[in-house]
Amino acid sequence: MAFREVRVLEIKEVFRHWQRKASFRTISAAVGVDRKTVRRYVRLAQKHGLQQDPGDSISDDVLAAVIAEAGTPTTAKELGAARSLCRLHRARIEGWIREGCKSPKIVRLLHQHTGVEVPGRTLRRFIHEELLEAHKAASTIRLPDPPPGQVLQIDFMLLGKANWNDKDVSVWALICVAAYSRHTFIWPCLRCTTADVIAGLEAAWAFFGGIFPTVVADNPKTIAIQPDSTNPVFNADIAAYSQARGFLFDLARVRHPQDKPRVERTVSYSRNDGWSGERYLSLDLARDGLARWCKEVAGRRRHGTTRRHPIEDFITKELPLLLPPPTERYDSPRRLERTVGRDNAVTVAEALYSVPFGLSGQKISIEYDSSTVKFYHRRKLVKVHPRVGVGENSIDPLDMPDHLVELVARDTGAIRLRAACHGVSVGEFARRLLDVQPQWTRIRQVYCLLDLCRRYGNAAVDAACQTSLELDVVELPRLKRMLELRCPPPEDPRPPTGKVLRPRFGRDPQEFKAGGVHGS
Repeated sequence: MAFREVRVLEIKEVFRHWQRKASFRTISAAVGVDRKTVRRYVRLAQKHGLQQDPGDSISDDVLAAVIAEAGTPTTAKELGAARSLCRLHRARIEGWIREGCKSPKIVRLLHQHTGVEVPGRTLRRFIHEELLEAHKAASTIRLPDPPPGQVLQIDFMLLGKANWNDKDVSVWALICVAAYSRHTFIWPCLRCTTADVIAGLEAAWAFFGGIFPTVVADNPKTIAIQPDSTNPVFNADIAAYSQARGFLFDLARVRHPQDKPRVERTVSYSRNDGWSGERYLSLDLARDGLARWCKEVAGRRRHGTTRRHPIEDFITKELPLLLPPPTERYDSPRRLERTVGRDNAVTVAEALYSVPFGLSGQKISIEYDSSTVKFYHRRKLVKVHPRVGVGENSIDPLDMPDHLVELVARDTGAIRLRAACHGVSVGEFARRLLDVQPQWTRIRQVYCLLDLCRRYGNAAVDAACQTSLELDVVELPRLKRMLELRCPPPEDPRPPTGKVLRPRFGRDPQEFKAGGVHGS
């Protein structure tokens, strides 16, 4: 006779009939429970204090005690010879299962290695009941939904194959699911790179009409360089993007998909209902078609868990709580390292940029996008340039040494003011030197004039410049000759002593004589 589980309601009905003095046979016929089962439950109820009196209430404590002690009646069942043989060779069978063998192959292997013949159905039943049962995954705890408008769960999934431009390609997708409403967005792509993550999230913000404060994701290298359950190290591009858009990444634990169950449960539905059977002719058409499917089909279905329409739930409860959507396209920066050359400049994307003077030969970090190039030295921002085109350069004169700023900038006005500071005639002489076109071709001559001021003094050079101007001779070599004749180099003020200086390692001749200073 097959075993039928007795429900709590039926057990309570057995006790009610027994309290009314009904016999076991009458109770069995009325409730539909075997007479021996009725007797067993009644005796357990008497043991726990239930009286055969209609006025005595049947408490839940008595019912719980009876059920706990009665347990589930089982009938001892003898195992057949085939099951016993399976148990005898359990270790062999487990090893073959780990190698990937199926039950028909294991039947043949058993006969080949041991001579034992086991029916295939018996072996399958043994594997399912005794081997796989021990390896079942532990049960999980269902967590409540997060607050509306707070969490977006994302994951990459393989949609399938497509033939685009006469090539068979694997089509992936970034799937984004609002954790509260289950509203879904799918972004097809050809790879699973950091750039695809950023592009997919940018499209998601436009689709949802706002930014979720928290994004729950896996731990791929495109997001986390070093995954960790508490302190992950994020990819630099992902960290910069999350800072620019104002949201935080909450990474799931490694190999723990239950940390983002909302998106995991949506993967198979999105692949089977949104992608399968469709024939999109290009990637752009696939993106448009799946976005439309998310709104018109997935968003308007009655969700099996929430029992609500996801798009309506999202619009009414989540959309007002999202962060404002981005108004400008995100310009993803690139990063690299370079060594500063002897010319105090660095090449970035086939363009030349100057850096502050003094960094020649040192390594610097560079971060650049379509509009800006930033230079870092020892994690400190040292220079910012606007981005220029290929083959062009951006040289800042302020990055050059102070005495060469005017030369680099070809600033004739600044070099003329510097000359005027050494004297009126010097300034006029410099002006006459620069009175040509183009003026920057004479800047080096003005530098030579300033060098004469340093060598001979401002007064002497100013007087010589005045004489040259009166004679209308504005020539730098003649001015230099005038200064040499008028102001000969000063002699050494120290009088000759007639004493020859001893070399650094020189020795006194007396020291080499026998019995001299160091003689014995």
